[in-house]
Amino acid sequence: MDLNAFWVLVESSGAEASDQDDRLERLTAAVAALPADEVVEFAVRLDEVRRRVDTWAHWHAADLICGGWCSDDGFFYFQAWLVGQGRAVFEAFAASPDALADLAHVRYLASRGGVHAWADEDWPDWEGLDYVAAEAFGGDLESELEARGLQVLVSPDPVGEQWDFADPAEISARIPRLGALFGKVA
Repeated sequence: MDLNAFWVLVESSGAEASDQDDRLERLTAAVAALPADEVVEFAVRLDEVRRRVDTWAHWHAADLICGGWCSDDGFFYFQAWLVGQGRAVFEAFAASPDALADLAHVRYLASRGGVHAWADEDWPDWEGLDYVAAEAFGGDLESELEARGLQVLVSPDPVGEQWDFADPAEISARIPRLGALFGKVA
């Protein structure tokens, strides 16, 4: 499976889905219908795209959006949510973490007045995406990946420079539009 096929599967799962659970079921069924090698490739492609946004800069944006409540698990599920937004949104965010200031859902979250006002379904996470390939594979996917000399991320391992996420000067310098949207700039 090439990257284009990966994105087609992810994006088509949301075409007629009524909610995230429905979308997850559709995606899992679509991946399960693939040959076993393609299911493994789906897991590899997910890992490949996730690694592109596994940086401190991207975690900073996620942490700001999530009101400082973005643990390592939270960031990992945020990455999956980001993949679920589709290729165009993903590519924009990969190029510039501040690009999420343009996303309607992020603007909605900012308008809610803080994470305490968010409904469970509002949170920018999609944990279920992490289990699609394993459920669709129907066997020991981890062993299959190891046999191929592959190891996928199971938690964030960010690269790049780390800084104080709560520092208004850093927010202003690194993610100014998100900072302004969430009222966190100096």
